[in-house]
Amino acid sequence: MALEIATLGGGCFWCTEAVFQQIRGVKSTEPGYAGGHVNYPSSEAVSEGYTGHAEVVRLHFDSAIVSYRALLELFFAVHDPTTMNRQGNDIGTQYRSVIYAHTPEQEATARQVMAEVARAWDAPLVTELSHAASFYPAEDYHQNYFKLNGQHEYCTLVVAPKVDKARKFFTKKMAA
Repeated sequence: MALEIATLGGGCFWCTEAVFQQIRGVKSTEPGYAGGHVNYPSSEAVSEGYTGHAEVVRLHFDSAIVSYRALLELFFAVHDPTTMNRQGNDIGTQYRSVIYAHTPEQEATARQVMAEVARAWDAPLVTELSHAASFYPAEDYHQNYFKLNGQHEYCTLVVAPKVDKARKFFTKKMAA
């Protein structure tokens, strides 16, 4: 089995990771930082917004089970790609909407999906599309955060609704 990599940022990486962990074909998820100018940034430095990094999740997925297109469609279904540097109450460049393409094929697919998704929104998409950047894994306490801390207030109020929305989206998509 050859796994592909996708790197996506759609706000807080706790939400993004939790959404994709439940998808059949996604073999692993890893929150981290990408797109900035500081090597090996800390969570604190990224949170202050001075590193240029976005909170992202790197996915390893089996494209024979789930396509990159399907992952992008889900990505756009669970976050607002029209808000610049913000998702809900999470504000700052570290929470920007971003896709880091690992191959020219991923870039082409992302451009196509973005064009399709843009028609559904009243405001223009602000999602960045860039070539895959250096990826720095987040600290251990960020890994599997929702699975390990599902009763935390942020998880029940913010993460859980996104997970439920993703579950409904993918169930509907698979039934179509």
